[in-house]
Amino acid sequence: MSHSRSTADRAAARAVVGHHAQLAAALDEHVHNLLTAAGQDDTGRADQVRDDLVSWLRDELLPHAHAEETALYPVAAQRPEATLLIRGMQAEHRAITDLVVALEAAEEPVRAAAAAQALAAVLAVHLIKENELVVPLLVDAADVSLATLLDGMHDLLGSADSSGGGCGGTCGCGGDRGAADAPAPTLTIDPRLDVRTLPHDRRHATVLAALDALPDGGALVLVAPHAPRPLLAEIESRYRGGMAAEWLQDGPDTWQIRLSRQPVAA
Repeated sequence: MSHSRSTADRAAARAVVGHHAQLAAALDEHVHNLLTAAGQDDTGRADQVRDDLVSWLRDELLPHAHAEETALYPVAAQRPEATLLIRGMQAEHRAITDLVVALEAAEEPVRAAAAAQALAAVLAVHLIKENELVVPLLVDAADVSLATLLDGMHDLLGSADSSGGGCGGTCGCGGDRGAADAPAPTLTIDPRLDVRTLPHDRRHATVLAALDALPDGGALVLVAPHAPRPLLAEIESRYRGGMAAEWLQDGPDTWQIRLSRQPVAA
C-alpha cells in the first residue's frame, strides 16, 4: 500500500470512528430524555421524546446501517476471516431495526423506554466491533482502499464540520484536505459510565470502583448530569496524578469526561 493511499484510508477510518462516536452520544442523549420523561410519568412529554427519537433513528441511524451494508460489508465479507463476523453484524442490524419498530409501536412510556435502552445496548456493542474489527480489517487490506469505498458516503462519514467526525476531505465533498495528513486513528470506543440514572449517593462509589478496575492506559467516559468537580477533586486526591481527565462535553445538559489511568513510572 502506498503512503498516500494509506494516509487517505486512515483519514477515512478516523472519520468513520468519529461519526460512530457522534451517533452513540446522540442516542444516549435521546434515551436519557426518554427515561426522564417516563420516570416523571409525563405521557405527553414521553410521546414527544419518543417521536423525536424515532425520527432521529430513521433519519440518521438506519441510513448509516444501510450504508454500511452497501459499502463496507460486501467487501469485508469476501475475506475468509471476516465472513462469520459480517453475518453477525448483519444480524445486529436486523435486531436494531426490530427495536426501532418496537419503539415506534410502544403505546406506554415504560415500554418505549425499555426498547430504547435495549437499542442503545445493542448499538454500543455493535460500534465497538465496527471500530475494532471491521474498520481495521479494511484499512490493513492491501487490495482494498477504504477511502475509495467511502467516496461520497456521508451516511457513514457524517458532517464535515461535526466535532470528532466528518469526512475530512476523503470523500470528494470538498472538505478539509489537510485532514488526510493527520495521524492514524485509534480504532476504539472507550466504555461509557452513565451515572445520571443512579441515586446521587451511589455515584461517587460507582465511579471510583470502575476506575479502580481500569488497567494502566485504560479509560472510560463518565457521563454526568452536571459538572462533577467534587468527584474530580476526589479522584485527584485518590490517584495523585495517576488518572487524567479530558473534558469531552461541558454542558449545558450533559457533561462527558474521559478518565484514563496513567501508566505507573518504572
